[in-house]
Amino acid sequence: MGFGTWAWGNQLLWGYQESMDSELQECFNLALRNGIHLFDTADSYGTGKLNGQSERLLGKFIREFEGSIKSPDDVVIATKFAAYPWRLTSGQFVNACKSSLERLQLDQLGIGQLHWSTANYAPLQERALWDGLVEIYEKGFVRAVGVSNYGPKQLLKIHSYLASKGVPLSSAQVQFSLLSMGDEQMELKTVCDSLGIRLIAYSPLGLGMLTGKYDASNLPKGPRSVLFRQILPGLESLLSSLRRIAEKKGKTMSQVAINWCMCKGTIPIPGVKSIRHVEENLGALGWRLSPAEISELESAAMAAPKKMIQNVFQTA
Repeated sequence: MGFGTWAWGNQLLWGYQESMDSELQECFNLALRNGIHLFDTADSYGTGKLNGQSERLLGKFIREFEGSIKSPDDVVIATKFAAYPWRLTSGQFVNACKSSLERLQLDQLGIGQLHWSTANYAPLQERALWDGLVEIYEKGFVRAVGVSNYGPKQLLKIHSYLASKGVPLSSAQVQFSLLSMGDEQMELKTVCDSLGIRLIAYSPLGLGMLTGKYDASNLPKGPRSVLFRQILPGLESLLSSLRRIAEKKGKTMSQVAINWCMCKGTIPIPGVKSIRHVEENLGALGWRLSPAEISELESAAMAAPKKMIQNVFQTA
């Protein structure tokens, strides 16, 4: 399991305030001390003037960590570079990587990822972005490269292209949870397994819908409430199964939902913005759901009338 930092700097969706930084530092410290090594971020994380704030905070937290960081494996920073329309050359992509390294104040990233594919709307830009991944790997700016929001067909194409350049594709990040386990997601997992690519599961809690903390009369603030209002009413069976299994195992519903992702062979990256989040997410480690429990959860999930809306940038 790793931790996601989308909320760090995002005022619109997650209500970030700079006054939260001291607790976010404590979150990072607690995670690192408890064996969490992977932290996912992006050069686009942070709203308005706070664009890039997530990377800046991670860099600060690494520098100010009071424990010992002995090797690059102790903290693996996986950042994503946005496929902005003005990033039209591999050189511009390399510069984006350099800017991230500067914000993080690191010499090398753990994983450099292409945040999304442009195949659906700007196919000619795609090759330049792929060449950018090749360059940042060859220049040693990253230890590994990955992609995000790629479907199975496009994943096969980029894997083949990178392989022809001698660059291994290490990871593929996609929305994956009990609310996002459709045919395309499962096909993508099969492709990843066949190619030796690790699937990183973002939004493993369905933006919070699988936590059991919300219902029709208690919705989150901000834009999430619109989505919750559409999907939550049809999740009674799934939430009931999560609650029953959680009670039987002495776990929380969130821990069960995250553990399901791990049982499916993915690396979930739940978001954290409080000590309570870190402590609860850590409780998803060290145990496994039974095959019968996995089957029960998946049957209930498939019966839900509405699922999570897929990322608009995800390709086929």
